[in-house]
Amino acid sequence: MSDRNGNDSKQEQPGGLFARLRRPSKMSLGGLLAAGFVIGILFWGGFNTAMEATNTEKFCISCHEMYDNVYTEYKETIHYNNRTGVRATCPDCHVPKDWTHKMIRKIQASREVWGKLTGTIDTREKFEAKRLQLARSEWKRMKAADSRECRNCHSFESMNTEVQKQRARKQHEMALEDKMTCIDCHKGIAHHKPNGMTEADEE
Repeated sequence: MSDRNGNDSKQEQPGGLFARLRRPSKMSLGGLLAAGFVIGILFWGGFNTAMEATNTEKFCISCHEMYDNVYTEYKETIHYNNRTGVRATCPDCHVPKDWTHKMIRKIQASREVWGKLTGTIDTREKFEAKRLQLARSEWKRMKAADSRECRNCHSFESMNTEVQKQRARKQHEMALEDKMTCIDCHKGIAHHKPNGMTEADEE
């Protein structure tokens, strides 16, 4: 008899985690939806804040690999300093603006973080040794995207070729006819060209 009472009391005790999850919640459906909505906003706000924080020139040049190498070269170019005062920063050229392509680029950039952690380009000598490989990778990405980031500011449709120098006008007209993209001709526009480039790289 006492044994039976002991078994009954055991059955009345709350079960483990799974048993508690199977029990109906005391919260109303509206309460659950409201909680989910608030949690979603907090998650999205935090995620978006992190994305924007890593999408600034200050973040890009926070490691010496970028600051000491490509950033110093970029400061010599018209994209950094010009008569109009319009500046294209690192993410303007290297990070897509639309969400889908931006996320793809951020995932690709995780390899660059790994390179930072393992010190693959932490000296000038190491950087120069890998420079052509890094440049080819970026040229390939830009060509595949039809120079999407360049076209955020530049487009054939918006160009007034009549006020361009004759050589530039001719080149742009030919590029338009041949369906070429910006990076085909402007590989050295913001950074020095790497040593060891081949004729195929120049095409």
